[in-house]
Amino acid sequence: MYPTSVLPAAASSSARPSSSDSDDLMYKRSLEKCEEGPGATVERVVSEKDPVEEPELAERAPSPTDAPTYRLYKRRWVGLCAIVLLNLVSGMVLVWFGPIANDMVKDFGFSLNDVNWLGNVVNLVYLPSSIILPYLYGRLGTRGTCYIGAALFILSAWIRYLGTIRSLSVNGAYTFIVIGQILGGMSVPIFQIIVPSYSQKWFDLKGRTTATMIMGVANPVGNALGQLIPPLVTDPRQSLLVMAIVFSAAAPAVFLVGNAPPTPPTFAGSQEHPSLSSLARALLGRTPREDYTYMSMRQRVDFAIITVVFGVLVGVINAFTVLTAQHFEPYGYSDTISGLMGAVLLLVGLVAAAITSPLYDRVLTNHLAFSCKVFCPVLAACWLALIWEIRPNNEAVLFVLMAIIGATGLTLLPAVLELAVELTRNPDGSSAILWCSTNLFGLICVLVEDALREGPNANPPLNMHRSAIFQGVLVTAVIVFVYLVEGKQTRRAQDEEMRRALARASRSMDSPDRDATGVEIREVPRESQDPEARPSDDLEPVTEVEKHDHRTVA
Repeated sequence: MYPTSVLPAAASSSARPSSSDSDDLMYKRSLEKCEEGPGATVERVVSEKDPVEEPELAERAPSPTDAPTYRLYKRRWVGLCAIVLLNLVSGMVLVWFGPIANDMVKDFGFSLNDVNWLGNVVNLVYLPSSIILPYLYGRLGTRGTCYIGAALFILSAWIRYLGTIRSLSVNGAYTFIVIGQILGGMSVPIFQIIVPSYSQKWFDLKGRTTATMIMGVANPVGNALGQLIPPLVTDPRQSLLVMAIVFSAAAPAVFLVGNAPPTPPTFAGSQEHPSLSSLARALLGRTPREDYTYMSMRQRVDFAIITVVFGVLVGVINAFTVLTAQHFEPYGYSDTISGLMGAVLLLVGLVAAAITSPLYDRVLTNHLAFSCKVFCPVLAACWLALIWEIRPNNEAVLFVLMAIIGATGLTLLPAVLELAVELTRNPDGSSAILWCSTNLFGLICVLVEDALREGPNANPPLNMHRSAIFQGVLVTAVIVFVYLVEGKQTRRAQDEEMRRALARASRSMDSPDRDATGVEIREVPRESQDPEARPSDDLEPVTEVEKHDHRTVA
């Protein structure tokens, strides 16, 4: 199929030369040759009456410059690095208080449940924010929306730090910290949801998944840093000052993020910005079949399964990172070791994702769903193993399990984000729904696991063994549904089809002996022809109109 803007011009009888009957028949045959596509050859007899150039035909033919062109810009990497930095910092908000939960209880007088809600409130505020963001992207653009995120960065950092004033009551300090967490939580989806959209706008087929990986794993890496940094600061109040400085220093990076390149890199990158409401219509089956964002019933079912499975898997990891210290400290592990275990989970995952994402772009380009089906059982086995392996003096096994969970989980993250866009052709809407799902399930998991914590008279006191059972069973149950996903990559198929069509059109237009329809013309002077060997002698007269796709022969 040719792209609309590079379709060979339709031929009609109005463009026929009028030198002789034989020439008319030869011209008709040349039009029929057009059906063979670019690369056809036509011999046309030229009489003395024929003009050297046919004005009507030349007027009708599209210029090579009319064809859409795709281009990559080096500055795409600058924007990518800025989004990575912003996601690194925003990723710290959720887990900052997890590794130092017990220290927060001692220094501020909060309860463990209060400290847990400093993470829960981030998940809670994420839900409405993620639904509003696609609308903001459409109205303000990528850069304008990022400006809002930068302002929230600075406000949340210093309002949170006000809670460290020692003259404040316990409730007063908690109020300031909670407000800071709410504002910080509103900034998290701004930089997280933008990732697939930025990849589509700035990167081509050979780099799109890699770009999504680099930006997508930045938030989990920020989670890892959020678990490493607080235990290294001796005082919880000082850790909030460090957090404020980091957030303020990262905010100016938004000025490096661009809206969209002047020339798109792919056909998908040239499409108009689809809204969240268009995705809702597609999911309800109310989008016309000819629309770019149309989804078949199979694609709608696939997207629903992916949303639930992705939400549970990432939600369990988020809940685990929030409750890391509470899982391990009852068994004698220090704050530092607990933080390192959470960090290993995420940092090893970063390395694994960096290795596998180029393979998705160049080797496993059409196998995103298949790779999910391969990695998910490994993930389930590790979560089940934690039920028995969280016990005293078992650091080596726990570090190995954390590394495997991180490697498989973060390898799947960019693949699932890209697969969702393949199904919906709506990067902002699909990303918003997926990340909203992860925060919803993360919030549910934190609340359930907190409720399943053993009491002070248990052995060991306040252990979370029942929470580990809940995690393992939940992950194993939802992973079964992955095998129902077909995962047809519609967006990539459209991009590849368009690229091939443009390549064919470009080759035909670049040839000096071909007209704009891609048909080679060989002109043979009439006086040099042998009347007995005229190529038009064996042609059948044309008596009716024949239609072939977009061309008409009269």
